[in-house]
Amino acid sequence: MEEKLISKKELLEMTDISYGQLYRWKRKNIIPEEWFIKKSSYTGQETFFPRDKILERINKIKALKDDQSLDELAEQFSLKPAEILLNRDELLKSNIVSDPVLSLYERNFGSNESYDFEVIMELHLLDSIIKTGDISFDEGIKIINTYKAAKGKKEEKPLRLIYLRKYGIGVTLFGAMPFNFIVEDEAKVVIDIEMAGKIESLKTKLLNREAE
Repeated sequence: MEEKLISKKELLEMTDISYGQLYRWKRKNIIPEEWFIKKSSYTGQETFFPRDKILERINKIKALKDDQSLDELAEQFSLKPAEILLNRDELLKSNIVSDPVLSLYERNFGSNESYDFEVIMELHLLDSIIKTGDISFDEGIKIINTYKAAKGKKEEKPLRLIYLRKYGIGVTLFGAMPFNFIVEDEAKVVIDIEMAGKIESLKTKLLNREAE
């Protein structure tokens, strides 16, 4: 499953940003370096980007840059865990996780007086995949167990979650981005999530909560 690409020239024209802005955001890690994809062309070598991701990111940057510094934007878009602790009531009030899913998590992994960002991320992920209606509670717990193992390998690149099902049997895959895959006949891709986007959405939720 290959992503659609957009050339640097098209990107600059479409978003009305300058070459300097684009590479300043790259230096600040606001736009990930792995999104700058070099490909051979008839003119020599050209830079391309994953179309949907880069357009979404630049639109967000343009919307936020007047209110936040480049360092603040880099923190929001980074994979680094946010420094935050929330108790059970705060989690539920923030709509980060639903009560049934939080209870499911606590039955399987134990409960605490407060939860740090890493655990909140697991809860956020579990809640979102169960809400699709395509994943059972048991499958959700299996996915979180695999995610915990994948995090333990300390990959520096963002992870991608793939959940496949064939003849009722599910398999979880976590891999470092970017990677492409081919699915065998009669197997179905049930879940396909880039974890960088999940981390970003969670940080946004938490920032909005603090601003209220």
